Formats: sequence, structure tokens, C-alpha cells
Amino acid sequence: MIVEDSPVVQELLRHMISEDPRLEVAAVVDNAEEALRKLNQVQPDVISLDIRLPGMNGLDATLQIMSSRPTPIVVVSASVEKEDLNITMNALRAGALAVVEKPVGVGDDDYQTMARQLCDQLAGMSQVKVVRQTVRRNLDFGSKTKSAPEAAFTTPGVMAPSAPPKVLGIVASTGGPNAISQVLCGLGGAFPLPILAVQHITDGFTEGFVNWLNDVTPFKVVIAKNGETPVPGKVYLPPEDRHLEIREGLLKISAGGMVDAHRPSGTTLFSSMARDQGAKALGVLLTGMGTDGAAGLLEIKKAGGHTIAESESTAVIYGMPAEAEALSAVRETLPLEAIAPGVMNAVSAKRK
Repeated sequence: MIVEDSPVVQELLRHMISEDPRLEVAAVVDNAEEALRKLNQVQPDVISLDIRLPGMNGLDATLQIMSSRPTPIVVVSASVEKEDLNITMNALRAGALAVVEKPVGVGDDDYQTMARQLCDQLAGMSQVKVVRQTVRRNLDFGSKTKSAPEAAFTTPGVMAPSAPPKVLGIVASTGGPNAISQVLCGLGGAFPLPILAVQHITDGFTEGFVNWLNDVTPFKVVIAKNGETPVPGKVYLPPEDRHLEIREGLLKISAGGMVDAHRPSGTTLFSSMARDQGAKALGVLLTGMGTDGAAGLLEIKKAGGHTIAESESTAVIYGMPAEAEALSAVRETLPLEAIAPGVMNAVSAKRK
């Protein structure tokens, strides 16, 4: 189902989708209210949702869809206005799975690339089983959790890290904005380690994602600079289309080739942490499609560091964590709500 108020963009999306043999346009509507009325009748496998609509906007539409008839949603948004970016990020937090940039015309040089990215996202997300969510908009968006968890979470039979962790790395893909924000809020602003994070997100939305995390988490979130010294209380994300590494205790930004089909790559980040920090590295791998991060998490484990992966019970897509499990790269497998306490437990655990 296409939800888009511009007739020109409607036809452009219809054309793009109709050309892909994996996809079929089930319905086209120009507002969220009509989409909700037709949802049970059409029963789409995936929804392409404009973020700025007449009447109900994309965030409120996402909340309504996820509470009434949960359906995979791909947000289609222009990336230029701050208000649109905030709506987009909150829609991802509310249950939308991915965001793509609003496509350009057929004659544009980027048309084929954007069409392929859009259709790949729609086809991939159509296979995801989403669950009913009942987030209350006025209470749960834009609020920060400033305190750390009251009690640590302990997994029976899991040994404490062999050395006190000095750097935390977090990697996520599909479903990641919500997962990362929950982990950061659970850790609290007094968390004693610098945090390096990789989130796969469409080009043009990184700055909006950083600004949104600053609004909804207790951390200072920044785009990392080459040669910078990471400090506690800050979260560092790579610039668009660049890898983030740590070398000799300093952040390194590079334009190397794609790793696990991604740049930035979670495996690149984790591998650098293993080499630079050894047993003092702490890696967390969250929800996501594909394999990125798994091989790097294994390197951290082999170096003596502590590794945590999100469990299948909460992961929107149990792809990257499943690959890490298959590689025996994971010391602890935890549901999303237990990951922040699990990290705190690893940081504060007594060592012999």
C-alpha cells in the first residue's frame, strides 16, 4: 500500500514498484485516515508511508497501524527539514522498520539507484513479522531516562569479563533506532565508558538520527571526528558512508571498501575494538538484517572481551544476532530490556 499525498510522487512510486517482479501495488491512498480505513480490506504485506501528510502525520499513522493491524512500514521522507526528521525518527521508534529518501524523477541520474533501494527495502520488510505495539504518543516520545538501571542483570553461568571494559560498541540495523535509544536510556547519562555506535541508515538521515538521539536519550551524541579521543558520557557515530574505528585509543574515520555489504560496518568497528582494546572491549549486537557485526563480535570474544547479542524474542529482525550466535561469538544473549542492565553488570562485575 502506498500512502502519499502528492499525485506526482504517487505515480513515481507506483511506477518504481510495478517494475519490480517481487512487488505489486495493492492500493494507493493520499492520507493516513484513508489508509487506516482500507487496512483490513486490502491487508497489505508492507506499507510505503509518506511522513508529512494532510491531517494525520506519519508518526501518528504508524502508532495507529501498529496498535490496530501491525504491518511492516517503510517511511518515505524528504531529509531536509528538522521537523520531518523528528517525525521520521519517532516513527521508527514507534515501529516503522526503515526509512528511505523520497525518490527523484525518472530522468534523474540517481533514479535507478533510488528505485532499487526503495524496492529492496519494501521487499525485505514485507517478510518481517511485526507485533502489536501500544506506545502512548504524548508520554513516551521525547522523554529522557537519566538514571541507570537500579539492579544489574545476571545471566546464570556467564563469567564476568576478564578485564574491566574501557569502550562500549553498539551495532544495529533494521529496528535499530528504537533498540539503540532503549539501551542508551537504560544505561543512563552517568555511564562510565565512551560509546561507539554504528546504525545502518539511509544517507541523508544520519544527522537527523544524531539530533533525535540527543533529544530522547541522556547522552551527548555526536558525529565522530578523525583523531578524536573518545570520552565517557558521549556517543560517537560515524559520518555518512564512512567506517568508524578505534586505533591507539583515538577514533579513526575511513573511506575503505564495504564490509559485510555496509559502510559504515559494524564488523569494522568491532574488529578495531578487538585489536585496540583486547579484553577491555565490550560489544553489543542488536536487531538487523544480514550478517554485519557478527564476525567482528567474534574477534572481540577471541580477544577476551565481553559480547552481548539481542535475543530472538525481541529482535525486530533476528539476522545479525543469529549470525553471531552461529559463529559462537556471543557470551550473553539477552532480550532488549535486559541489555542495558547486562552491560552495567559487565562493567561493574568484580574480577578475581
